[in-house]
Amino acid sequence: MTENKSTGDSFSQRLLNWFDQNGRKNLPWQNPREPYKVWLSEIMLQQTQVKTVIPYFNRFLEQYPSLEKLAKASLDEVLSLWSGLGYYSRGRNLHKTAKIIIEHYHGQFPATENELVQLPGIGPSTAAAIAAQAFNQPAAILDGNVKRVLSRYFQIEGWPQRADTHQKLLSIAKQCLPSKRFADYTQAIMDLGAMCCTPKKPACSHCPLQSDCLAYQNNVVDNYPNKKPRKKRPIRYQQFLLLHNGERQIYLEKKPPAGLWGGLWCLPSIEAKDCPITFILKNYNFTSHHQAHSLMELKHSFSHFDLKISVKTIQINHSEFHINERPGSWFSQDQLRRIGLAKPISLILEHWYSSIVI
Repeated sequence: MTENKSTGDSFSQRLLNWFDQNGRKNLPWQNPREPYKVWLSEIMLQQTQVKTVIPYFNRFLEQYPSLEKLAKASLDEVLSLWSGLGYYSRGRNLHKTAKIIIEHYHGQFPATENELVQLPGIGPSTAAAIAAQAFNQPAAILDGNVKRVLSRYFQIEGWPQRADTHQKLLSIAKQCLPSKRFADYTQAIMDLGAMCCTPKKPACSHCPLQSDCLAYQNNVVDNYPNKKPRKKRPIRYQQFLLLHNGERQIYLEKKPPAGLWGGLWCLPSIEAKDCPITFILKNYNFTSHHQAHSLMELKHSFSHFDLKISVKTIQINHSEFHINERPGSWFSQDQLRRIGLAKPISLILEHWYSSIVI
């Protein structure tokens, strides 16, 4: 950024003036901006829009109104409330961080970026957002909204996730910080990205930065930020096995803490080419002959690949079924509501329960 400090001052002041008239000031984590609420909201807002987060945030705060209550909860309870919000490592890290702050920080949130970034699930931008909004520290965030605003205003070349482009944007973000009102400024630049400088059809006519925005002046707003180099998304195929008994209970297994859907309860899964009955005979000391019936097919998108799922149902008897060393358990329909389930698993179980004849 060749612009001097006066450019940064002008940028931030116009943004703050706009925020005073148009910004979002009544979000549930803003009044007051308490560290616990700000932290909870920032973790939920990672990769998720505000309108989606608000109902989850309110439910979480009702169930866990304090850091102490969250730290005392079981991981299953936390992930059950998180179900449907996606990116479940956020829920696991939320629980870990609550325990760490209670045990090692005497229940008090650290106030600096350097301390915050040491906690599970808190990266540099999230640490800056918490420091700025909860403690009014001069910290520069760089989330998707901010990258978009800065990329267009300064017409920055390069995909923002590329290391050199990211560093350039971070340097600019720091230079644009105001001399005070850091919490308001942080909300202001996020709001501008969400309300005016949107990914598609930006409302440039309402933008307080329009007169100096290089991308607008050059009529290339839609070209910025530069797109990620195109790469074909890989597709994986799996079969999910819905094992049920005569009491309408479902057998689920808990995923290891690390990896996809870590800590959540899921249906047993096998590769698309594998035989469901052979898998059951081998893994559950199961000797009777049963048939697998197709229930449904669905697709679930992760951040880096698509998963195509074929669901097979198999009815078995308790007396024939031995779990051995596998991390599994049987659940009634009512019990399923109180455990952490990945969204596709919830959809599958809802479909099955609605399809069976009582």
